Amino acid sequence: MSQTDIADSLPPVLRDQPIERVVRDGVEYVVLGTAHVSRTSVEAVEALLAHEHFDAVAVELCDSRAQGMRDPDAFKQMDLFQVIRQGKAGMVAASLVLSSFQKRLAEQYGIQPGAEMKAGMDGADQRGLPVWLVDREVGITLRRAWHSVGFWQRFGLMGGLIASVFERQDIAETEIEKLKQGDMLESAFSEFATQSAPLYRSLIAERDIYMAARLREQAAQSGYCEGRRVLVVIGAGHLKGLCEQLRTQQGDPSVEASTLAAAPPKARWPKWVAIGLVLAVFAAIAFAFHRNTSLGAAALRDWVVYTGGFSLLGAIIAGAHPLSALAAFVAGPIKPFRPGIPSGGISAMTEAWIRRPRVADFDTLRDDIGQWRGWWRNRVARTLLNFFLVSLGTIIGEYTAGIHIFKSLF
Repeated sequence: MSQTDIADSLPPVLRDQPIERVVRDGVEYVVLGTAHVSRTSVEAVEALLAHEHFDAVAVELCDSRAQGMRDPDAFKQMDLFQVIRQGKAGMVAASLVLSSFQKRLAEQYGIQPGAEMKAGMDGADQRGLPVWLVDREVGITLRRAWHSVGFWQRFGLMGGLIASVFERQDIAETEIEKLKQGDMLESAFSEFATQSAPLYRSLIAERDIYMAARLREQAAQSGYCEGRRVLVVIGAGHLKGLCEQLRTQQGDPSVEASTLAAAPPKARWPKWVAIGLVLAVFAAIAFAFHRNTSLGAAALRDWVVYTGGFSLLGAIIAGAHPLSALAAFVAGPIKPFRPGIPSGGISAMTEAWIRRPRVADFDTLRDDIGQWRGWWRNRVARTLLNFFLVSLGTIIGEYTAGIHIFKSLF
């Protein structure tokens, strides 16, 4: 049957939908491009499942996003201590910002973003079909996007994310149109994704490659061969790139997928700059003691006062408990002696221990982070805020102390 005949035989709801059919290694992939904020896309997924036979359903979701869709309350099980200790506070905060953006869409248009993906999973469950989660973990994608851009671009990204949280106006129709033709992550970073080739590659192109490799990998692991058919539900922005990769991709798909699923290596220069600064300051303090004991004591006092003081100020601005603020003041000056553990982490863990998040804090978390006051009212959000502000305060204190000590010596 020709492509035209297939299109003519489809139900009306599917005739205007972007559908591509790609055969690779004997497996036919029916790729449906969807809009993340469209009821029509949900209906299209349901209609395609009812109209054609499939052996599996693949969706543009990673494990964590799929779990969040299947169980919206799953994030209530989040262990703040582990999040902070494992250095995942930034990723959790970014994910919360993304969920806030999605919540605004849901409120404005009356449909939850990604509802067509859930329709695909639910339809597969009803028919006893396996569900393939083929997208890369959102945390890895955000990390690779962050590391793909330069130092100054990161400030722009951070500012754009913060602004999107507190934006009270309805999302413009132009942005909605981008969502209908594009990708949720790309839309959240829309201004930067279109202007930055590295950012676009991390958010879109790499995921096209990754998802194609995962489809091939899953088919091989399932023993699929001639005659097997898989429904692939993805955002319309990935349709062209994914199909091209399915047709042309070579090599071992497992190797390709694992390479793109790896977290980017951390840049070494910020670490060495920080170590160099601290060593220079300590050398200056030692030189001060060599010149004069009272001068050395004054330099050491400046280090404690500035690093501890700015850390304490960060905790106070975050509305931390007095003991959390005290932990910030103590942790700031001794940060160089415990590399890898930011002072903000010690203060935030103290805050989480003293003011343990309540069920109500998780219930209202997505609503609270959309308001300035909510970050201080909600215990989960306030703990994350405490982590960032205390860490920032310590860094400011280190540079301020260094400048003051060098000025007093020379």
